[in-house]
Amino acid sequence: MTDFVSVATTDELDDGEGTVVEANGHTIALFRVEGDFYAIGNECTHEGGPLGEGDLDGTTVTCPWHGARFDVTSGKVLEPPADDSEPEYEVHIDGDTVRVGV
Repeated sequence: MTDFVSVATTDELDDGEGTVVEANGHTIALFRVEGDFYAIGNECTHEGGPLGEGDLDGTTVTCPWHGARFDVTSGKVLEPPADDSEPEYEVHIDGDTVRVGV
């Protein structure tokens, strides 16, 4: 069963921004793109760089350590040096609360 955990409020992130949040022991990269929120694993599958601190261009985040790129809507790896995709987490908005399913 998926447990939805409150991780932020909708006014904490502007469009085109990302952040790092914690939910039930999971470190998650949370992004806001054109008003929608997306959540993927925060640790780059290459060497663990913090994706929530990476540059966001549209729906693509670039790892700040070595430049691997991921689609924030799916966690899919788009460009090496990473080979594996990130886990994707379901996001629900409840009023002004952002909740992530873990």
